Amino acid sequence: MSAGGSTKAILAALGANAGIAVAKFVGFLVTGSSSMLAESVHSVADTSNQGLLLLGQKTSRRAADKEHPFGYGRDRYFYSFIVALMLFTLGSAFALYEGIHKVSHPEELTSPIVAVVILVVAIGLEGYSFATAMAESRKIKGDVSWWGFIRQSRTPELPVVLLEDTGALLGLVLALGGVGLSLATGDPVWDGIGTIAIGVLLGIIAVILIVEMKSLLIGEGATTRELAAIEDELATGKVERIIHLRTQYIGPEELLVAAKIALRPGLPLEDVAQAIDDAEARVRAAVPSARLIYLEPDLYRTTQQTDPSRT
Repeated sequence: MSAGGSTKAILAALGANAGIAVAKFVGFLVTGSSSMLAESVHSVADTSNQGLLLLGQKTSRRAADKEHPFGYGRDRYFYSFIVALMLFTLGSAFALYEGIHKVSHPEELTSPIVAVVILVVAIGLEGYSFATAMAESRKIKGDVSWWGFIRQSRTPELPVVLLEDTGALLGLVLALGGVGLSLATGDPVWDGIGTIAIGVLLGIIAVILIVEMKSLLIGEGATTRELAAIEDELATGKVERIIHLRTQYIGPEELLVAAKIALRPGLPLEDVAQAIDDAEARVRAAVPSARLIYLEPDLYRTTQQTDPSRT
């Protein structure tokens, strides 16, 4: 998939979060609600995060050079990892600090109805961003579950935006609950409890993102379905078998495939070259992201299958 779909989701989230952040800060200044303050910082962090994701997309398009012969595709993984760290530090840690402080030293809310109105409007705007991310993700999700998509996707921005928007929507509901209970009971401690709940929620989402983005940054191979397609396309024609195969995503849309293949014995050099060209063409047709393919012809030996490092 091109970056266009993820860019659309990022821009939708950026516009929604920027507007929501301003509204929430106004609500905090009017009401003094810690839930509103935590959600304000959350929205500011999310807005900054969308900017980082766009920056990652831009820098990843730089042409390959001598120091980076495979290009800069992993920039998108790097900036997505930074986003996860920011969500944890600016979102979760701040909300937990503010919530604990307000539970220990509760303060009466002023004009809480203002906070309720702002939160309801924010839920609508965040819902638009979430729906956009869902629509763009469905185009590449296939038949896997949403959790499977988050775990298996090699395009980092969509899982990041999906989880951010999920956290934002749930956080708004928690903030609304905290303010609502404070208004209904007259006890401002509920506002602090709601803030702590927001911090815990953001922490969980941040940890999930950190784990997934770290895995992508280190380097993940082809998915199970892609690997099966590559093996099927390689082991046909004049290729007798795959001796060993390695794959790695060097960018969200660029898969490196390296394999040692056993060809029919006695093939002339011209036939060997043609067999390799044909195998590469079949793989690229089956898995378009397999843009870099290196095939080494060899004769099959039992030791090669059991110990690839000796080849």
